Amino acid sequence: MTISPERDLDLLRRTIELARLSRERGDHPFGALLADRDGTILLEAMNTCGTKGDRTGHAERNLMTEASMKYDADFLSRCTMYTSAEPCVMCTGSVYWAGVGRIVHGMSEKDLKDLIGPDPENLTMDLPCAQVVAAGQRKIEGVGPLLSEESSVVHEGFWVSS
Repeated sequence: MTISPERDLDLLRRTIELARLSRERGDHPFGALLADRDGTILLEAMNTCGTKGDRTGHAERNLMTEASMKYDADFLSRCTMYTSAEPCVMCTGSVYWAGVGRIVHGMSEKDLKDLIGPDPENLTMDLPCAQVVAAGQRKIEGVGPLLSEESSVVHEGFWVSS
């Protein structure tokens, strides 16, 4: 079974809600989840940069650490990671190394960079995850940006430069 476009949007909206919750608890406003090939949520994660003081505590990397310890790469190749914003280079690398087969994301990394500006808390790179994935040997499908405006709202007023 494959995930319908409507389910993709529902799951993406859940990551936006996770991003809002992340912001409320004092972390950067990013959320991610892992779904199986039927669209069932397996794991959820939020950013932990603020609460744990780990600048690498991005929601997607946190999710992939947990996923790679819980599931094998063969299983993960049939899963999708949903994320409120396009994953950065580090997070895309974690998706690649974990073996997840599909990424669905909200606003683009470029739009995030334009929104945030040179905020020292998140010096965003304008490097699409598709470029990072293309350099690897695993096939990872990418879908997005989707719901760009919805996914940008949680960032309003959060960043020093925005």
